[in-house]
Formats: sequence, structure tokens, C-alpha cells
Amino acid sequence: VMSPAGCSHVNSFKVENWKQNLRLIYQCFVWSGTAETRKRKAKSCICHMCGAHLNRLHSCLYCVFFGCFTKKHIHEHAKNKRHNLAIDLLYGGIYCFMCQDYIYDKDMEQIAKEEQRKAWKLQACGLFSFLLPIVFRLSGVGEKYSTWEPTKRELELLRHNPKRRKITTNCTIGLRGLINLGNTCFMNCIVQALTHTPLLRDFFLSDRHKCEMQSNSCLVCEMSQLFQEDFFFYSHHLCLHEYMLYTCWSCKAYILNYSQLLQCSYTEELTCLTASHRICTVKGDDNGKKANNPNHCNCIIDQIFTGGLQSDVTCQVCHGVSTTIDPFWDISLDLPGSSAPFWPLSPGSDGGVVNGESHLSGATTLTDCLRRFTRPEHLGSSAKIKCSGCHSYQESTKQLTMKKLPIVACFHLKRFEHSAKLRRKITTYVSFPLELDMTPFMASSKESRMNGQYQQPVDSLNNDNKYSLFAVVNHQGTLESGHYTSFIRQHKDQWFKCDDAIITKASIKDVLDSEGYLLFYHKQFLEYE
Repeated sequence: VMSPAGCSHVNSFKVENWKQNLRLIYQCFVWSGTAETRKRKAKSCICHMCGAHLNRLHSCLYCVFFGCFTKKHIHEHAKNKRHNLAIDLLYGGIYCFMCQDYIYDKDMEQIAKEEQRKAWKLQACGLFSFLLPIVFRLSGVGEKYSTWEPTKRELELLRHNPKRRKITTNCTIGLRGLINLGNTCFMNCIVQALTHTPLLRDFFLSDRHKCEMQSNSCLVCEMSQLFQEDFFFYSHHLCLHEYMLYTCWSCKAYILNYSQLLQCSYTEELTCLTASHRICTVKGDDNGKKANNPNHCNCIIDQIFTGGLQSDVTCQVCHGVSTTIDPFWDISLDLPGSSAPFWPLSPGSDGGVVNGESHLSGATTLTDCLRRFTRPEHLGSSAKIKCSGCHSYQESTKQLTMKKLPIVACFHLKRFEHSAKLRRKITTYVSFPLELDMTPFMASSKESRMNGQYQQPVDSLNNDNKYSLFAVVNHQGTLESGHYTSFIRQHKDQWFKCDDAIITKASIKDVLDSEGYLLFYHKQFLEYE
């Protein structure tokens, strides 16, 4: 682990002409300000072991060697040659293999900034002056992602205002009650969950949203302003902007195509997420070009909330499989007690623990609901499909699995039942865990699952698919009337109950004993992209 004073291993690199050598690496293989250096980088920067261009290429600082970080080829080189420092060729960060972390060195950071500015100027010189504002806005060159450098006046203000905001375990920054404007408790709960979503919070608080809409009907701008007020203004309560509510309801025609569940707050959650998604991707940038394909949208909403659901339809005659992958923003799960038959998947009432959930007295668990969701379903003779292998209509089975997991997984427990004969709320208790492993429900784990049952993964150290609970939305009342509240996690193991404008401290037991309507889980480990 790197000491607070910084990495001591950089001294072995700081020998004669080290600054000149580092500048040369930044100029030729990292920032590449001219067309010639970009061509050289594209031609030369390949892994010397596997020949790949991607996989997080790093360059050794001691010799001419490029290696994959993902496949650990650069690690092998560092171990064999005892060359402990390497540079990330995409972002310019310095990695120390002794500290096993990216490091900060004031001198190296200064060189990196200087060479980055030079590269921006060189890129700008090759363009017509009247195109520069457009290029800056679309590509971010020199403006959008430039680092902040304080002016003399700002430095003077900092000297006269030395007090810093300290984050402690008892800190209440970001905890703000939301005033009920008249049956808006459903929206208040969803906003509380969104404002406590770590990546979404960081995005808005770093002022990353650059609105280019001609009209003033941008829901993302409203969300951005709400984040600023939530974390930076010291009012006791916040009030959702009327325009934010209006913007959500103005999207109702779009939402109706997605879900008919207008009777419950689940629709309002879709309003916040899918409306933001649509507004973020309609412009003519790289995201806008792919706006018709949510699988490839790169806006912040889809980066966080969108996953890929794989559907495998298997012919019962030739066993041919037809596979489709669709995006999803949430997973709706059936519950025992509904008109839909619920397969008894619990391992019994012996008090065993699966995925951190206790099976006391045969209680249904979130894992049970996910097993039912991903079990093979026989479609029957009334729903035959035309098999491409048999060239005729045959009976088949359908199975859903997770092809790609989102960073934030939202599980919707279907407590409101609407049918031709029945309209009611299902109050079945469902046990849900603080930590959830989604590995058994992945498409890659399908082979280990037989008839809805699965084997525990052998690699228990694999954390790629593990999630932590950070928000729970609950509904008290009946189908006709009721009230929504939420639990949100402020810090590790510190929970608060949000009841409109009233926020009170809650215990983990309070959270896990609640009924549960919407469950928000965040990935414990994020992949490098």
C-alpha cells in the first residue's frame, strides 16, 4: 500500500534525462497532438506479447515495452525485468507495481499537464478557426475535460477562507427532506434513491451535464439543479421544482408505451430514468447517433442503469436455440400469492442461508424470485413458434438470463396485481439481503443450472457480479390509497428513513424487515472502461 507521503519507488526512475524521456512518452504515445504522432501511436502501440491494441495498454517507463494491463502482460514484464513503473497510454496515469496502485508525483503530474496542453494546441492549429468552438463542444478538446487551475483571486479567497468541509460518519451532507406537494410521495422516494446513487451523484456534482437543447424542457437540467441544491444549500427541506414534475408528466405518452402501471410509483421511476435517457440521447453527438439502440447508448443514465437481458427459446423437437438480447432498466419479479403460479424454490425451512438471506419458516427470498424469473418456461401448444431448424411450428421453452449486468440493479416486486377478475395488493413478505451475488443468474452460468436449480459457483472470490443494497422503496396501504417511504444508505451500515420532509435514523433491521417494493443494488466492483 502506498504511504501518505507518496510512492518512494519513483526515485529509481528519476535519473539523468528522466524528464525529457517522460515528455517524449507523453508526446508520442499518450496525448499525440499531431497527425504524425497519432499514426505512430496507432502503429506502434500494441502489446508485445499478444499483439492486441486494446486491453488497457501500458508502456514501461524503463524500456521500450508495451503490454496489456487486463491480461497482466505488463505485470509479467515488470516482474521479470524489475521495472516497477508503467504509464497508462490512454489516460496518462503512472502505475507502480510495488505499490499495486496508480500513484501521484508532483513533478510527473506537472509534465503530464504541460504536454496535454501542448497537444490540445497542436490539434487546434490543424483546424479552421471557425470550427474550433464546434470541435471543443463535441470532442471536449481543451475545454470540456480541462483541469481546474485557480486564478489569483480564487487563491486569495482560499487563503481567507481556510475552513474545509469534513466528511465524518455522522455527516448529514446530502440528507434533505422533500416536501410533499400533494400526493407526490412516490416521486420523493425515487428522487431520494437517485440522489444517493454514487455515480449519478458524482456526475452531477462535477457539472458534467452539458445541455444543448433549444427548449427549456430538459429533465436532466432539473435533476442537475436538484443535486446542487441537495448537497450545497443548507435549507432544512427541499421542494421538487414544479417544472420537474411537469416535465415528467409531459413524457407520459412515451411512458405509456413502456408500461401501463400508472397506478403505482413504479411508473414514476421509469419516468425519471427513461425520460432522462431519451433527452440525453436525442442530440446529434455520438450518443445521439445511437439513440435508437439503447444497447449502445453511452449517456450517463444508460451507463449506470442499463443491462442486457438474454432470452433463449429452445425448440422441443430439434433443440435448436434462438437467442435475443434486449436492454432492461429494471427487473419485475412475481411474488407468491399472485394469480401467477409461483414455483416453490426455497431449499426448505431449515434456517439455511442462501445469498445472505435466511429461510426462517419458509419465507420467500429475493433469490427465490430471481430463480423463478430465470427458470425455463414451457410455452405450451397454444404458443408455438416457427422453428428455423424444423421449418414448422413447434412447442418450445423460454429462459431468461442476464447477459450484461447494470451498475445499478433495480428489482421491482410486483405487489400490485391487475387482471380482469382481480385488483389487489400482494403483501407477501420477501426477504432480501444486504449483499447479492448475481452470478447464478448470468447467461454464462446457465450450464450449471438444471430445471431452475443451480450449483454454487466454485470461484467464491469472483466479485464481478456482487451487489450491495443502497435504497429500498416501500408502500403502505391498499391499491386504492397509500403512502410511499424509502430507506437510503448514507454511509456504510448507516441508514435513514425518508418520509417526505421527515428524515429519521434507521437500523439495518428496520430496512431488512420492511415489505419492499423497489430494491436498489449497486455493484461492489466496477469494470475499467
